[in-house]
Amino acid sequence: MKLRLNYRAANPEAYKAMLGLEQFIRNSGLDARLYELIKIRASQINGCAYCIDMHAKDFMKIGESMDRILMLPVWREVPIYTPEERAALELTEYATKLPEDGIPDEVYERVRTYFDEKGYVDLLMAINAINAWNRLGVGTGMFPGCFG
Repeated sequence: MKLRLNYRAANPEAYKAMLGLEQFIRNSGLDARLYELIKIRASQINGCAYCIDMHAKDFMKIGESMDRILMLPVWREVPIYTPEERAALELTEYATKLPEDGIPDEVYERVRTYFDEKGYVDLLMAINAINAWNRLGVGTGMFPGCFG
């Protein structure tokens, strides 16, 4: 495997803009554990090996179990995620795959059971951010360990 290019070095301003978005989300009040779940799940959907590796390790550093990482692709089938996490994961899947007819009203309503309007927007911003990071990673050929 070979890294196509280091986007951080090729366009530092683009990297800086992404870091600004990341900082916004970290300051939004969104739970750090929930944000890591969102990042891992979206990265799985998008096939970004670099991001899956990074965020799985970050998730474990904050005290999470390997089971909660391994079971993410089948989160609907196991009882280890809270109702709030389930709502956020469902939104993550819809917003990442973004069907032609958009996010269904019933998904919006489930999410709103646990998150107010600001929280809903914070979730969408978190999902947008990891999708943008994934597209940078996949588009430039990043993989675990590619930076040495």
